[in-house]
Amino acid sequence: MMEQCGYIMAVLQEHRVETATKVQEILTRYGCNIRVRLGLHDAGIETCSPSGLILLQICGPKADIEQMQSELQKVPYVKVKLMSLEF
Repeated sequence: MMEQCGYIMAVLQEHRVETATKVQEILTRYGCNIRVRLGLHDAGIETCSPSGLILLQICGPKADIEQMQSELQKVPYVKVKLMSLEF
């Protein structure tokens, strides 16, 4: 079972306000493959960072995960890194 859920994806969004809708649309489409989602950005009373990082644990066939990665990489100002965990 671990090999099916052994992927971690980091999605870096620059210009987060501009890219959030498209990124969310893609993540929603692959929602059944996402086991864990953690969103990080600097936020405070006076400031809110224009960039953000989303960390995902992803389950499913490698082809589906690579398709998701490809779709995310087509969004301007979005960078994606995929890591396979093999123990």
